[in-house]
Amino acid sequence: MKAAADIYKITVEQHQIYSVYLDRDVLFDVYVPSNLPAADQTSLLIINDGQDLAKMPFSDILKDLHKEGAIEPLLCIGIYCGEERKREYGVGYSADYKNHGDKAGLYSKFIFDEFMPFVRKKYHAPSFKEKSFAGFSLGGLSALDIVWNHASEFTKIGMFSGSLWWRRKAYDEGYDDENDRLMHLQIRKGQVFPWLRFFFECGKLDETEDRNKNGVIDSIDDTLDLIVELKAKGYNDNHIRYYEMPEGKHDVPTWKEAFPEFLRWGWGK
Repeated sequence: MKAAADIYKITVEQHQIYSVYLDRDVLFDVYVPSNLPAADQTSLLIINDGQDLAKMPFSDILKDLHKEGAIEPLLCIGIYCGEERKREYGVGYSADYKNHGDKAGLYSKFIFDEFMPFVRKKYHAPSFKEKSFAGFSLGGLSALDIVWNHASEFTKIGMFSGSLWWRRKAYDEGYDDENDRLMHLQIRKGQVFPWLRFFFECGKLDETEDRNKNGVIDSIDDTLDLIVELKAKGYNDNHIRYYEMPEGKHDVPTWKEAFPEFLRWGWGK
């Protein structure tokens, strides 16, 4: 009889592919549980800023949850960011006021035209049970943008300390919350995809900025305002999980603590 440690083993496989769109090599780690079923019965979770997963370490989180029988078998892939992270992550339809995110559209093309074909071939997976996307900070904004614009491909989105302040005007150039936050505008102008579900994590110590002086830090304000936009489209609490951490910061230890909550929410048995 196999020991429990063998039964619930998580194997980390590292791959690198060259992206024509991004003009660089892209590194990513694949977390493969030993109890993974056939591909069409397996859920896939793609995670931006995959280099942060190794610091947790993410494999231990998955191993513990699988050992508990707390989540369904899940194939997770953490994509490492590149040196041009602030250009590749963002919203595809517009760069921000500093021209950051000008390669976000190319990053999306990389995901669908280069990354996913490699994954399907490597893991003999012409299709998955479902696909979801998550990310930290600016990587979370990128994940939400990609899911929102390719909703037929995904079921869930996870944002940890998401950079929802991403804006088209500087604060001293006539900035207005209602008209200048790029992701909020995109949600407001978009349509409803009733199968999508959203997980938002915020820490009360994420930052200290409070631009409207209401006693709530901007990262929480921006997230709650985005939830208002989603609910105005027709989403409700069955679609949205807001997870606020009183001692949460903008760092890997906080995201490590929050990630099991996300996994239980999305793939709990």
